[in-house]
Order: sequence, then structure tokens, then C-alpha cells
Amino acid sequence: MNSHITSISTAVPKYKVGQTQALNFMAGVNDMNEAQRHDLEVLYRATGIDTRYSVLKDFTKSPEESEYFNKISLPTTAERLKLFRTEALNLSLESTNSCIAQSGIKKEEITHLITVSCTGLNAPGLDIDLIYKLGLRHNIERLAINFMGCYAAFNAIKAADNICKSSDAKVLIVCTELCSIHFQKGTDEDTLLANALFGDGSASLLMESKPSINQSLQIIAAHCDLLPAGEMEMAWGVGNFGFEMKLSSYVPDIISTGISTLLNKHNQSFDFYAIHPGGKKILKVIEEQLNISKEQNIQAHEALRNYGNMSSPTILFVLQSIFGNLKNADSGKDILAMAFGPGLTLESLTLKVNINA
Repeated sequence: MNSHITSISTAVPKYKVGQTQALNFMAGVNDMNEAQRHDLEVLYRATGIDTRYSVLKDFTKSPEESEYFNKISLPTTAERLKLFRTEALNLSLESTNSCIAQSGIKKEEITHLITVSCTGLNAPGLDIDLIYKLGLRHNIERLAINFMGCYAAFNAIKAADNICKSSDAKVLIVCTELCSIHFQKGTDEDTLLANALFGDGSASLLMESKPSINQSLQIIAAHCDLLPAGEMEMAWGVGNFGFEMKLSSYVPDIISTGISTLLNKHNQSFDFYAIHPGGKKILKVIEEQLNISKEQNIQAHEALRNYGNMSSPTILFVLQSIFGNLKNADSGKDILAMAFGPGLTLESLTLKVNINA
């Protein structure tokens, strides 16, 4: 049997935060002087981001008006994870209900559920909460993929691919991240960069052994690799006051050296590209290595501009943009998808467009 992606849906929280609003909040909470604020403005302009979304209203206000983050104290990790359980479920329900509705299948037909997140953990977890709220079968097979970061959706897809190839399955994948609840005060490079890039979002997709609709993306091949030189340049740890990101400015340069390894494994040309928009510079170096134009990678740039980096669901926002705009003439065309994360990890997938008009 083969495996096919037959439905992709996305969702973002209700609070839309302009990059200038985010900048003002960051500068205010850190009491930045004029020189520091100027440097911060340069960083925020360079991100390629216009807007992001958050489950918190704080970033649309001044620090003095903030309900959650302020100049005096920060919420503990326990307080943040309590917020995650409620808000992640609400956002996940939005993306999953839409995904299932678009697929045309019944909820009781879903055989497996895979949840993905690196911004919150609890037990019983998001998987069990979704089963009860969605009305899925209580004996559904479950898998939780946690704390892998931006490339985690690829591991979920590969797990679903193996499931679909071994049985007649319908696998629901849910990637939900609330990066904004882990906001950190501070003016060090890692903190400034993380606060400038990350936002909240959820994406759900359905994978089937036998497509129930006439348009699908067939999984052809998957590859992964590690770049030891970047092992400590991107990391995600649990602190006393939220999860803490380490994101070095050297990451784009390290990624560029590893792209050739993935290209040698795939050894073909592609019609579409779905690249995880980890940042504007990352997209630029990848385009140079792939020898493609910005226009050929426009879906990634649009996702970055409109939503920022949402960690694991971001690549699915890019893939949905491609999937939702396919035409009959695109049947048989190939897609290369890539993402990167702590480790430093490189993940890639090749997919083929199937449209039965």
C-alpha cells in the first residue's frame, strides 16, 4: 500500500500581532535605551515578518497593561503549561475539525492519531483531550511526538507513512505550538532572536492508505541527516520560567553546508518546493544551494511574512498553500519539502501530486 496526504488545514489564535507591536513590547519590557531600540528595530526589519499570532493579548499592549508578562516578574513553567493545556486544545480543535470536514470521512473512520508539540507537555495529554472533544474512537491508536522542534512534522508524516503502508489506515496528524507563551525577558542574542521570530499556530493533516478524495500528495521518499557542527547552535530546554531557546546566528551557514547531502540523496529536479521558513536568511541560503528563485519558494516567504516561525506546524502551512492551489495539469508533479531543527537536524520529503479529474 501507499500513503497519501488527502487533507490539510491550519489555524491561528485570535490575537494578531504586528511586528512593530511585538518590537514595542520587547523594548518596553526590557527598558531599552535609544541605542538598544535602534538595534532591535534593525533585527525585526530583517526577519521578513509582518505579523504573527498569539493566544495572549499581551503583545498588543504595553508592558504596563500586560496581563501575563510584565517588567517585574514572569510566569513559572508550571503556569505556562497550565495555559498550554487549555489554549493548545482549543487551537487544535479548530484545525482538526476543518481538516476532517474537508476530507469527507467520518470521525469514527480515523484509525490513528499523532500529536506533535514542543511547547507544552502534560498527561493525560493533547492526544487524549482531542479524542474526547472530537468524539474519536476510544480505542484509536495514539502516538505523541514531543520536543523535536521545527522538523517534528516530518517525523509524524514518516510514522504515518509506515502505518499506512502496513495496513488500511486513516491517520490524523495534529501539530500545535504556542511559542509565545514562552516569552523571555533579556537582551542577549538568543532571546532577542527567538522573540523576533516565533508565533503560535496549529496544522492538521489526514493521511490515508487509499485516498478518499480525488486529490492527494503521495509520499515517495524521506531522508534525514545530522550536522554535528551545529549541535549546540540550536537548542530548546526547560527552564524555571518557561522553555528557553538557543538559536545562533550561525545556523543558516551551517544548514547551507548540509543541503548538498540531501540533494545527493534525492538526485532529481522538482516542480514545487515546501521549505520550512526558519528565518529569512535561512530561506536565502537554501535557495542559493537549490539554485531556485524566491518566486519558486514564495509559499515559504508568505508563511514567514504572515505568521512567523511557528515551529512544527509551519511547514504544513507552506504545504497547504501548495496543496490548495493545485490544478489538474499539476498531476504527476513532484514536491521537495525540507525542515531543520535542534541537533542540528535536516529532514526532507519528496511527494508526488495525484489528481484524478
